[in-house]
Amino acid sequence: MTEGLSGMLSGLLGGKGDSLIQAALQMFQESGAKEGGLAALLQQFIVAGLGDKADSWVGTGQNQALSGDEVEQALGSDKVAELAQKAGVSQDEAKNGMAEALPEVVDKVTPEGKLPDLGSLQDMLGKLLSGAK
Repeated sequence: MTEGLSGMLSGLLGGKGDSLIQAALQMFQESGAKEGGLAALLQQFIVAGLGDKADSWVGTGQNQALSGDEVEQALGSDKVAELAQKAGVSQDEAKNGMAEALPEVVDKVTPEGKLPDLGSLQDMLGKLLSGAK
């Protein structure tokens, strides 16, 4: 599971995808303790009017595409800026890279069409994080 995803993620942004994904997954893991992790992240997309897209990533059907502007709409420019700084990329690279990666990452950590419990999610994200290096 993680090998194919890691390859795709590390190919983002002409090789800069590794640092972006590592920063995003670290923020994801950190938010798990504070804000509910994946559920809270998906809730941000629902609140931003992108619930159909978020549901498609969790579900077992086709993933709906996401744009960089939609990532910024859901997460806010402050989170995008923080992610860009941690990853050492521009804000445009961060939001566009997340737009490409987020549907795949969520799809991979929800293979049965439902959100995993926090412990399982942290294990899966840990594997993704170590595989993306």
